[in-house]
Amino acid sequence: MFEINIVKKVLIHIRTSIKIIALFAIAAIMISGLVAFAYKPIYSVTFQGQHIGYSENKSELQKKINEYMETGEGEYIAFVDIPELPQYELCMLKKGIVTNDDEIFEKVKATGVPYYEYYAVTLDGEEKYYVPTAEVAEQAIQQLKDKNSTNKDKLGFIKKYLTELKEFTDVETIVSELYVKPVEKKVVAISTAMNVGGPKIDLGISLTTPVSGIISSRFGGRASGNHTGLDIATSTGTPISAAAGGVVTYSGTRGTYGKLIIISHGNGIETYYAHCNALYAEVGQTVAAGEVIAEVGSTGKSTGPHLHLEIRVNGVAQNPQNYLY
Repeated sequence: MFEINIVKKVLIHIRTSIKIIALFAIAAIMISGLVAFAYKPIYSVTFQGQHIGYSENKSELQKKINEYMETGEGEYIAFVDIPELPQYELCMLKKGIVTNDDEIFEKVKATGVPYYEYYAVTLDGEEKYYVPTAEVAEQAIQQLKDKNSTNKDKLGFIKKYLTELKEFTDVETIVSELYVKPVEKKVVAISTAMNVGGPKIDLGISLTTPVSGIISSRFGGRASGNHTGLDIATSTGTPISAAAGGVVTYSGTRGTYGKLIIISHGNGIETYYAHCNALYAEVGQTVAAGEVIAEVGSTGKSTGPHLHLEIRVNGVAQNPQNYLY
């Protein structure tokens, strides 16, 4: 009889517990229903430490911000740098709360820094002109190459990413401004006329020695008697200076002279510097007396490193030792 009473008590306790649990479940459902009726899940948005609004769909809002950063708005913009992005926190708010995704987007967008993409046409590494695309830069450079501009090998272009958009220049202007006409090398007809044994001619200018060395062959001193200059032997690479100030009329390679520079000093007076190893002065360049114009070598018809120096008056070779050495 005692055991039956215990079982009855246990059953009564279980039924009571089930009723209580059921009441709690019903209450929870009713509360949830009331909350769902009056409230909805929404994202509170914070930006730069301040609450700026609410968004019902943070994924769509953030997607819009990301797309703006990748492409920007406007021509030539490569991307937009937004240093700080908004923060989202899920919360339950009354359904009357109004979301403001567009306003949030505009506030975030206003802090962005646009970077423009364009190209700089360069000359010897220095930026000269700016164009919108690589194709335009290539077109300008190709036209300069087609015109055989003397600076064609120094031209190039580079891509730029800057917050400032430079003013663009059209192809025609770039070609016009950068074009440098090739210098036509003058064909020098070298006379064999020599003033051997003739009187010393007054040049009207003073000369300085172009190099120091040993005289290895004198004017007219060969068996044929037609050596038109003075040979000064010295080591390869020795600097050669202009004997007097003047304008370079020839700088290049010519027959037996090898690498040759000719300087005109006015009034028909010229000096020749032959068999050079390297030429520094260019045609049209004005040089001063003593200015380095080349270096000693053994190019052309030569048996060793030396400077072949000629002084000519109206095309006639004069004996350099009447004036130097």
